[in-house]
Amino acid sequence: MTLDEYILQHIDPEGEYLHALYRDTHLKLLYPRMASGHLQGRILTMLVRMIRPKQVLEIGTYSGYSALCIAEGLTEGALLHTFEINDEQEDFTRPWLEGSSYADCIKFYIGNALECVPRLGLTFDLAFIDGDKRKYVDYYEMVMSCLSPGGYILADNTLWDGHVLEEHPHASDLQTIGIKAFNDLVAQDNRVEKVILPLRDGLSIIRKK
Repeated sequence: MTLDEYILQHIDPEGEYLHALYRDTHLKLLYPRMASGHLQGRILTMLVRMIRPKQVLEIGTYSGYSALCIAEGLTEGALLHTFEINDEQEDFTRPWLEGSSYADCIKFYIGNALECVPRLGLTFDLAFIDGDKRKYVDYYEMVMSCLSPGGYILADNTLWDGHVLEEHPHASDLQTIGIKAFNDLVAQDNRVEKVILPLRDGLSIIRKK
């Protein structure tokens, strides 16, 4: 038994619906590793229960796994606004979201979050950034402008398979360059408290002061 297997045996179960979605993601989509999965999904649900946000933003819906985990932790009347820029993803993802028991608290948008989120005119208590790694700095500044004081940002993939340790990433590796720029920006930002968890591919927890 591996340590990862041990952990999964000693945390809350994934649930049949999420398990089916995870399996379908692997069967039908490219890059299924992008789905959050059991451990990170349970952490997302737990963090949402702890933070108790009323308005939540997700950038990067993909198959909808993380959206369902976030929605699971919401209190009554709270809403998740989740954005996916790839319109080819809609036919797979929308039925999974609308067919879930959390459909009423999820608003699913196809479009560029950088353009669409400011138009909503909402203030968010929690944001989960898991979109285009090249645009993490842009996402961060946009989210900070509409995040409530004391609000949280969760940013996924901030260790990027260890590539963040490369001092000089290849000029064409724009994703690594984007993640490193994001991490450096957050580290120097006195507006926030921050920590990086070495969970999966790195999960940053950032709190706006």
